[in-house]
Amino acid sequence: MTTSISPDLLKELLQPHDPPCLSVYLPTHRRHPENQQDPIRYKNLLKELETALKTGFPDANAEELLAPFIALGANADFWNHTWDGLAVLGSTAGFRTIKLQRPVPELATAATSFHLKPLLRIQQSADRYHVLALNRREIRLFEGDRDHLDEVTLADGVPATITEALGEEHSEPHQTVASYGGTGLGSSMRHGHGSKADDADNDEERFFRAIDRAILEQYSRPSGLPLILAALSQYHTPFRNVSHNPSLYESGIEADPAALSAADLCERAWKVIEPEFRARTAKLADTYGAAHGRALGSDDYEYVAKAAADSRVETLLVEADRLIPGPAGDDVLDDLAELVLQRGGHVVVVPAADMPTTTGLAATFRF
Repeated sequence: MTTSISPDLLKELLQPHDPPCLSVYLPTHRRHPENQQDPIRYKNLLKELETALKTGFPDANAEELLAPFIALGANADFWNHTWDGLAVLGSTAGFRTIKLQRPVPELATAATSFHLKPLLRIQQSADRYHVLALNRREIRLFEGDRDHLDEVTLADGVPATITEALGEEHSEPHQTVASYGGTGLGSSMRHGHGSKADDADNDEERFFRAIDRAILEQYSRPSGLPLILAALSQYHTPFRNVSHNPSLYESGIEADPAALSAADLCERAWKVIEPEFRARTAKLADTYGAAHGRALGSDDYEYVAKAAADSRVETLLVEADRLIPGPAGDDVLDDLAELVLQRGGHVVVVPAADMPTTTGLAATFRF
């Protein structure tokens, strides 16, 4: 199961696969009783999937291809821990489920390639970010957008605690502990004495360096997402002093993250990210305006489609919630976005209020 749509994942899914490629999408719910309907609606989609598979690929081994889809429908624990949307993809090469932080329209299809438009729309949105919840002993990592924040299961090689990072031999200073509330990533103040306190400070620095390196390599560099530090004020400067992560925001959340609910943490993170988000989208709009003035930009669908096919599109802005019907029920905006990505261009999905055009797209050309 996957809970993060990375560029590497999309690159893998965009590669040619031996058909048939099966794709199922549906909106899901986080809480009871709404989530009780999710597995029922999923099983109804599986009936559509089976029909599409047997109609379009009569020679395929339908029983083998559908088996993991059917097993997922029977997994009660899975359906008790869903988010806002779900993508389920399968072929002879493998099976993958992807939890989504945004709802997606219901869909079940068997085709020569995976249906990836909903994933492209989510992954290329401009408002996504990571939050690193930190103290001197342990970390948690979250991924979110303006509406939701969810914890990420740490990848292999990312230490969650100081013991995982430094081993059992790290220093423990002689200290008194005064607790000021909070649990987990807590807010205890430790007063060390003597050289062992200095050793503990060195361990803190080593731990922060290990965390910074692991988060950069496993998350920030592959995703390109901004990173917001959430920690008590006394940990911000020590962590920033050792960090080499260019995605780390200069401002952060100065609070005990363990004392904040996910909704509170999301609200505080969005206050940090929103000014940069607004500045970024404004810059994209300005860049498009300048390019359009030099005949290097367009909001005309046919012209942009031809330019995309010729690998001329450098950046494509698409309106987040607009659907432009195309052949066979496809969305023209999503088709163009997929084509631009396949030809080495960039795609950014932005809200309607931040679009520099009224057509739902704006393309900047390489030449």
